Amino acid sequence: MITGASAGIGAAAAAELSRRGHRVVLVGRDESRLKAVADGLGGSEADVLTCDYTSLDDVRRLAAVLRERYERIAVLANNAGVMSPRRQITVDGHELMIQVNHLAPFLLTHSLTDRVDRVVTTSSRAGRSGRLDPADLSREQRRWNGWLQYGDTKQANALFTVALAARGVAATCFHPGVIRSGFAAETWIMRMFLAVPGYAKPPEYGARTLVHLATHADGEKRVGRYFAKQAPERVPDTMSDPGLAERLWQSSLDALDGGSSAG
Repeated sequence: MITGASAGIGAAAAAELSRRGHRVVLVGRDESRLKAVADGLGGSEADVLTCDYTSLDDVRRLAAVLRERYERIAVLANNAGVMSPRRQITVDGHELMIQVNHLAPFLLTHSLTDRVDRVVTTSSRAGRSGRLDPADLSREQRRWNGWLQYGDTKQANALFTVALAARGVAATCFHPGVIRSGFAAETWIMRMFLAVPGYAKPPEYGARTLVHLATHADGEKRVGRYFAKQAPERVPDTMSDPGLAERLWQSSLDALDGGSSAG
């Protein structure tokens, strides 16, 4: 199952996994775009499910549908993500990026852990710059900047992976690289990356590590690890500290229970 599957890395990973004979479940906001991806797959049949990560109730609905339809999910690929240069608050009261990039996949994974064999999460090298405060996930008490918050959420992806592994889940995460897609296209830094010849890669490049972790023994034997270019990579303590990972786990549970007072 791949979230964020209507374009970019998610669609490219779905195409490769389908080509290899795996049945894929495509999840995203736009049903028509998901169906277009499904229609273009050359392998096995794909299922299409919609979900809007800006609504935690919709994530709960998706989890219920998945539990009803599938007894086992071989791989849950938490790939959906967003970068917003403008501060936005969701209907649940959380800052947009922390909800879409972390809290929503946290909720979905937590709801399906007993059905899932592997969890693969799309993180980013931006997590190295993260300064996540588990007590201030929406950056209400600190200076807010779009890329600072994005870095926090990608740090959260790596820490979530560490916490899942500590609970016996075959969880890994990865950096896909700078990809030519619609992601963060309105930001000056992404425009700069895209302007450098050969620097930004096609979605298929970013999908390679996702597919590797979904199908290779690394996805089961190197749990809790962060990968880049299909190989494990060392990350700072801010992305790998078990104590910080546990604090994030608890604060995430609290956020899902009580919402946020972000204004």
